[in-house]
Amino acid sequence: MALLGGVLRFVRLGEPGSLVFDETYYVKDAYSMLQSGYEREWPENANDSFNAGNPDVLLDTPNYVVHPPVGKWMIAVGMMLFGADNAFGWRFSAAAIGTLSVLLLALVAQRMFGSALLGATAGLLLAVDGHHLVESRTSLLDIFLSFWILAAFAALLVDRDDGRRRLARRLAALAGKGDGAVPSHRDLSYGPFLGFRPWRLVAGVCLGLALGTKWSALPFIAAFGLMSVAWDMSARRIAGVHHWFLGGAVKDGPLAFVCVVPVALLTYLATWTGWLLSDDAYDRTWAERNPSAQWGWVPDSLRSLAEYHRSAYTFHQGLGSDHPYEATAWSWLVMGRPTSFFYEKPSGCGAEACSQAVTVLGNPLIWWTASLSLLALLFFWLGRRDWRASAILTGVAAGYLPWFLYPERTTFYFYAVAFEPFLVLSLVYFLGVVLGGPGSSRARRRRGIVLVGVFLAAVVALSAYFLPIWTAEVIPYDQWRMRMWLPSWI
Repeated sequence: MALLGGVLRFVRLGEPGSLVFDETYYVKDAYSMLQSGYEREWPENANDSFNAGNPDVLLDTPNYVVHPPVGKWMIAVGMMLFGADNAFGWRFSAAAIGTLSVLLLALVAQRMFGSALLGATAGLLLAVDGHHLVESRTSLLDIFLSFWILAAFAALLVDRDDGRRRLARRLAALAGKGDGAVPSHRDLSYGPFLGFRPWRLVAGVCLGLALGTKWSALPFIAAFGLMSVAWDMSARRIAGVHHWFLGGAVKDGPLAFVCVVPVALLTYLATWTGWLLSDDAYDRTWAERNPSAQWGWVPDSLRSLAEYHRSAYTFHQGLGSDHPYEATAWSWLVMGRPTSFFYEKPSGCGAEACSQAVTVLGNPLIWWTASLSLLALLFFWLGRRDWRASAILTGVAAGYLPWFLYPERTTFYFYAVAFEPFLVLSLVYFLGVVLGGPGSSRARRRRGIVLVGVFLAAVVALSAYFLPIWTAEVIPYDQWRMRMWLPSWI
């Protein structure tokens, strides 16, 4: 599935050969960071020079930007490898990370559901979905945000299994100390301390890199941290620990907090190294120009960085200008207003009028059924206490619900890629129910296989149908218009 995802993402990656949508910011910022370690300003008509293969028109003055540097550094890696004078170079990292995301999601699904078939299904769905595909072929920040969030979730899944093994081993050791075959009542009161958990540390680093890509990763830090401790509490309860809630909170919670929150914040701070080491980045010397008796004990570099963040937060709070492709969070799950990254009317398609488009539009069959599957997951979470359902819903909620707190802010459908892997997991969960478990009858399994097989075949066929408007193919205007199923998609 990763190979399929890679083919879809890398073939014709250089089309269109010009900066599209917000690439005008992030690609040029990435090139600037390669040159000086921070973002610098560009002259007017800089896009024309950049598109012509002449990016070396940077000005010496620093530029004010409101997003952290990780995603731009990742874009810069592709430029380092393949040059900044071509679209393949500045989109390489996005395509590579999108392909890795397909592989990672397949592994996550296999671990969660204990099925290689369902793991492959998850990989296939993400590989052929247009929303993830377009963002993997365009150098915006959100595909990198999605990857680091998924990587953190994967690390916590490994930590969950590791924590249970540790708990089982330590309880067995305690049982061996006494005359009986079980630990003493005292040992089972709160359960043993499980020690340092390296995979939790990995998750903290990944969350810090996600936060260093976009601040919208912040809810995931809180949600994943609480989810991880809740998993430990559940393990203690199942193992027979009497005060499992308090035991998890006291014996697992503090170290979990350190591994997730402070580690994420320290990682985030480290991502600003280029800015901190510079002398003339934007607002780098703000503290020297604004001495403070109250905060003078804080290093000037950190005070300047704090002021930079205050300013950027104020900017984000007031971001409410009209945009033709803005889409409220209410419309994301049903794809009410897809984002057009690129649209032109070239010639050469053999028709009177031609279209060339890059549209952030998910596969309708994936998105609409995944949205409905969330209702099924609510049932399995509330009715059966299935940890997999609660974990998937946690990922969706952390990436989706916070956007409802900012109804006046200009938002776009393509932001949803941050939690799209969890939507796919929700759909795969539901498809697993349709397939039936190991105890299902042969007839039930056959029906399930046929139904799921037909569904996946329909998904692939529909993706093939929409592929031209995801990958900037030149097609007749009538063919483009046929793919605009809803008036709001135009």
